Amino acid sequence: MDNRLTELERRIAALESAADARGGARRRTAAGQAEATRALSELRAWRDWSDVAPALAALGNPVRLTLLREIVRGRATVSALSQVDGLGTSGQIYHHLRQLTAEGWLHTPTRGTFAIPSHRVTALQTILSALEGS
Repeated sequence: MDNRLTELERRIAALESAADARGGARRRTAAGQAEATRALSELRAWRDWSDVAPALAALGNPVRLTLLREIVRGRATVSALSQVDGLGTSGQIYHHLRQLTAEGWLHTPTRGTFAIPSHRVTALQTILSALEGS
């Protein structure tokens, strides 16, 4: 085990040295800055931010975030979700699922089964990652 760890450390150090020698760190920083500048330009051009307020508001409830987390983990039915502590009654769960569905965070691929639409997975991951630790 020690030999494998030592070998991995050596290989990482060699890769980092090679990147630094080629100016890789500078290029990554410049590329990141260019991407940030492009993103800011797009934000400036986006005229009505209030259009997304309902979708963001749907995520502003701890129960709804827990529902999304549990659905990602495979609990895709109300029956399975009702086994999670703190989510309330099945009626309360349905209420929150309707809100998430209305704002596009969930859909029902089959009757009684909930899932996050593929086009929302990256958005959800980005929002949660951006706010992690805040």
